[in-house]
Amino acid sequence: MGAAGSKLEKALGDQFPEGERYFGLENFGNTCYCNSVLQALYFCVPFREQLLDYYSSNKNGADAEDNLLTCLADLFTQISSQKKKTGVIAPKRFVQRLKKQNELFRSYMHQDAHEFLNFLLNELVDILEKEAQNAKNEAETSSPPEKIANGSKNPQANGVKKEPLVTWVHKNFQGILTNETRCLRCETVTARDETFFDLSLDIEQNSSITSCLKNFSSTETLNAEDKFFCDKCCSLQEAQKRMKIKKPPHILVIHLKRFKYIEQLGRYKKLSYRVVFPLELKLSNTVEDADSEYSLFAVVVHVGSGPNHGHYVSLVKSHNHWLFFDDENVEMIDESAVQTFFGSAQEYSSNTDHGYILFYERLASENKS
Repeated sequence: MGAAGSKLEKALGDQFPEGERYFGLENFGNTCYCNSVLQALYFCVPFREQLLDYYSSNKNGADAEDNLLTCLADLFTQISSQKKKTGVIAPKRFVQRLKKQNELFRSYMHQDAHEFLNFLLNELVDILEKEAQNAKNEAETSSPPEKIANGSKNPQANGVKKEPLVTWVHKNFQGILTNETRCLRCETVTARDETFFDLSLDIEQNSSITSCLKNFSSTETLNAEDKFFCDKCCSLQEAQKRMKIKKPPHILVIHLKRFKYIEQLGRYKKLSYRVVFPLELKLSNTVEDADSEYSLFAVVVHVGSGPNHGHYVSLVKSHNHWLFFDDENVEMIDESAVQTFFGSAQEYSSNTDHGYILFYERLASENKS
């Protein structure tokens, strides 16, 4: 490992970013699904900074019970405070906590990196919400009466109750979709909003993220047994339905649905389709007409021909350099190498390294409003 680390330092030379750390993560049997996602999250800089802030402001609670948030904050702090610039760290405490928390990740079978990411983000939100609620309850019980009677505090507290808590995880990853259904008889449009942490996109052979997003937002006609109950007509009617992005997130996570259940086979199959993902993405299927611009900073790659076995690695962009993380190993790669992970144009190909989860960060110059 030392050799690989010094090789990376030599490759970067004077260009090694000030204060940055590039550490591989030890694999505990089958934990590449976890390592690849953790590397992508570590190089999601706004998320990392907020997690490190959380750690520094909560480290006094040594008696507090371990949870996934404290274990993740501890791991990220451990990496960022290393004296060496490169090396290997064992995320043992985090992995133990993950397995204790969710039996899904206990076995030595091949796990799904997307399921893990989803579980982790939702778990972090739950923990932050509980902490905020506990802090609020403590403040209410410990406040002397004169403070509560102070008028300015109470209305605010009552107002907060109705609003769902927006944590820093939400601020980074949460977007809002709007599901629009138009009755074809009375033309009334019913819109329903839903939040998301990532977009799961159906994929086709020789396609692109842009075309997959277009399909995601394409208009679907509801007829025959799929008719829509229109409140205005008070009956089932033919309708048109489509999904648009109402509020694009700061960090856009795109999950390519590479594992598809094949009815005839009675099992899942991996789709090795070639799906081009650009380094710069314009998100055009939004409610507002203005395009949101994003830059790719991480890719979780599934290596292998089937859904039940294989390996995960990640590609990460840090300070304009691309790095390849494969458990303990970290090396520099050329930006042009990213396109070798688009997928295979032919069904049977020797290349089984395919982009699976894409992480894009919204470009700041885009804040025109």
